[in-house]
Amino acid sequence: MEVYLDHAATTPAKAEVVQAVVRALEREYGNPSSLHRKGVEVEKSIKAIRRSLAKALGCAEQELYFTSGGTEANNMAIRGIAEAYKRAGKHMITTKIEHPSVLNTFKELETKGYEVTYLDVDSRGFISLQELSQNIRTDTILVSIMMVNNEVGSIQPVAEAGKLIKQKNKQTLFHVDAIQAFGKLKLRLEDMQVDCLSISGHKIHAPKGIGALYIRKDTKIAPIITGGGQEMGLRVGTENVPGIYGLGAAVELIAKDQPLYIDRLVAAKQYFLSRLKESVDNTIILSPLETTFAPHIVAVSFTGVKSEVLLHSLEQEKVYVSSGSACSSKKKGFSHVLTAMKLKESVIDSTIRFSLSDITTTEELDYAIDKINKQVTLLRRIMKR
Repeated sequence: MEVYLDHAATTPAKAEVVQAVVRALEREYGNPSSLHRKGVEVEKSIKAIRRSLAKALGCAEQELYFTSGGTEANNMAIRGIAEAYKRAGKHMITTKIEHPSVLNTFKELETKGYEVTYLDVDSRGFISLQELSQNIRTDTILVSIMMVNNEVGSIQPVAEAGKLIKQKNKQTLFHVDAIQAFGKLKLRLEDMQVDCLSISGHKIHAPKGIGALYIRKDTKIAPIITGGGQEMGLRVGTENVPGIYGLGAAVELIAKDQPLYIDRLVAAKQYFLSRLKESVDNTIILSPLETTFAPHIVAVSFTGVKSEVLLHSLEQEKVYVSSGSACSSKKKGFSHVLTAMKLKESVIDSTIRFSLSDITTTEELDYAIDKINKQVTLLRRIMKR
């Protein structure tokens, strides 16, 4: 048996998604900017998909822009706002546990004269709204906070943060990285005072290379790419039609039964945690089964076992997991997320991230638990020698 428990890194495309992509590649392959029938039919399909995504998010279709993925969506929001509003101020706020596509973008902006405040998190991975409030100034042009942390699954209080931001400074814009939240949580833009929000296709069984950015009406964004005027002039370049078709199919699948979709994730996490606790000793659960943690992410520290060694040991058993964000796990050093949580080095160095999907089965989880117990026991025995 092969068990894939790294769905926070990427997900396999579902059959309906593959069919939609193939249709775009083989039959509906026209350029949506073309004036002939082949182009017009694709343009109509893209409009329908944009409408479907807008309905899922609770926004106007004119407020949605397709991107090459979550990284570009985050960059487009942060860099676009920084450039468009630089005359109003150059102070911005984010957190210490953001995805590298956010953190590294802010770090680069610091070299260009912008001032960035990085909010702390507690030992469970949550920001302090009080600290956020204390750092909002008259020259604060942007606050960027991820909704769900990709390593431990903590759900930040973005609705409360949005309300607070607008109370402190109505001119401050609010960007939310919802890449690990979309599809996994009930997410409605009308419930949040958000100006920009990023999503990614390959986290919800759509292809890699497609994402979207919500930009609230009247929010100024300076384009980071210039060209032929596609995506209302903000994200130019020929549209990734197969990717958009795939994203549309994935969104439709979620929209059909999102409550059931979420319930399946919660059930899988509950089953996995209960089996893990009864089967493996000396574990520290960093992502408990609570409403303030995402239902698909389970970060666990296995005392006395190095995460990288365990990861490769499980790989030999055909169980695929992660030791952190897939975008930064190949870099040397401790996780910046776990470090920001001020955990002990021994805990950080022994933490594995399991991430589930609605297609994860109990049989797969039973197999994984058996192999985890086997490898942890073996590695601990070796370490004692």
